[in-house]
Amino acid sequence: MKAILNKLFLLSFVLLSYGLKAQERPNVILILADDMGLADFSSTNGGLNRTPVLDRLRAEGVWFEQAYSGSAVCAPARASLLTGKYPHRTGVVSLTMKTEPEVTSLKTSEVTMADIFKANGYQTALVGKWHLGILPPFHPMRRGFDHSVDFLGFNLKTYYDFKLDENGTFKQYTGHYLDDVLTDHALDYIETNKARPFFLHLAYSAPHRPLGGPEVLIDHYLKKGFDEKTAKVYAMLEAMDKGIGRVLHKLEDLGIDQNTLVIFASDNGQDPGVGTRFNLDMKGHKYLVYEGGIHIPLLFHWPGHLEAGTTLDIAHFTDILPTLAELCHLEVQPKVSRDMDGASLVNSLQGKANDGLPDARFWQWNRHEPYYSHNAAVRKEHWKLVRPVADSLMEYSSIIDAPSQLAPQLFNMDSDVPESTDLSEQYPQKVTELMDLLEQWGKSVEKDRLKDVDFVDGQLKKKLQEKTTEPKK
Repeated sequence: MKAILNKLFLLSFVLLSYGLKAQERPNVILILADDMGLADFSSTNGGLNRTPVLDRLRAEGVWFEQAYSGSAVCAPARASLLTGKYPHRTGVVSLTMKTEPEVTSLKTSEVTMADIFKANGYQTALVGKWHLGILPPFHPMRRGFDHSVDFLGFNLKTYYDFKLDENGTFKQYTGHYLDDVLTDHALDYIETNKARPFFLHLAYSAPHRPLGGPEVLIDHYLKKGFDEKTAKVYAMLEAMDKGIGRVLHKLEDLGIDQNTLVIFASDNGQDPGVGTRFNLDMKGHKYLVYEGGIHIPLLFHWPGHLEAGTTLDIAHFTDILPTLAELCHLEVQPKVSRDMDGASLVNSLQGKANDGLPDARFWQWNRHEPYYSHNAAVRKEHWKLVRPVADSLMEYSSIIDAPSQLAPQLFNMDSDVPESTDLSEQYPQKVTELMDLLEQWGKSVEKDRLKDVDFVDGQLKKKLQEKTTEPKK
């Protein structure tokens, strides 16, 4: 009931605020790649691959040099992005929606980014990956999206053989490249809503497994001497880049590019399951809270409104929603705003000092229910403390049932981005300070994780046996 009242309160807001007419509000396109590393831009890797559109957006927009995901893995990162909260508070802490709905479903009590845009008179759409719940109560169209063309990920056979849930009706695609189809749907949505403000979350699948891309692009990278896996990854990234170019071209053709804010990010770092490729010598990868797992590309592009530049301010996924609320003049229920863990990046986007950002940022991940002494990190100013995970748990398939006995590690991020030198012995007081912060944070988010749970005595989970994976027509 509390969740319903919160959403009714949101939906009761007037559609105009701050004196702006609806048509004067910027459109927002939030583009998310899947497992794309910081060094997968051509402009960051010295030209190993081709990403001319993303390089253009980076050059013309505001680039966050120190940007972080909300998690080292997909589902929790997306929960953080859409709520402005650490993922643990939202109930999304693991990965496998089909077998672990209790820890992979975004709580129905949570107000999403789409909810807020919708309550403020925007048309809202998801095109792409949905990794926040498999059961009907968690369907995108019940989480604030008016329009949804999505896939769940685990049921993706290949990039040329897949189903899309199109507003509750499943459609089979064979012989069409997934991310090209997603781009087509995005273009149709933009065309349909060109005369009114819209929020579009375009969540591409590239370069997530199963690997596969246009053969002509794969051949290009094979001829350059890359191994097969890397050639496929770079081909997938280039195909996505072309799709983003089509989106930008559509905005320009319709004359709405000056009134459309485009944001690009990745959910986490590179996947070790597809081999090793250049990643700026950062330590770790997807699954780990070292820089290689959580340090991600993030840019904002809004022609005529944001001057091109780079900021060193530390940004986090929890900051995106507060930022959009300010940029788009969105009315947000006071309690919803207060409960967000992030803060607005608007001053950073405008090249001003941003003293309002959180002092510390936090991460933690393991499969199943969280164990906060494993694979956890906190960054405060230039200091980063990591509580490592044991090598025996590197596959992250085991249930952790005991505190970690591994010593914490301390890194100076101003001088040691590769996290190569552990300074914990030289600065024991700093270790104590950051360990205390991490412990307090863990208690706070775990307390919230156990509130307003949707799965009581497993009753909701039983619906998995009732063939409710595909919404009824």
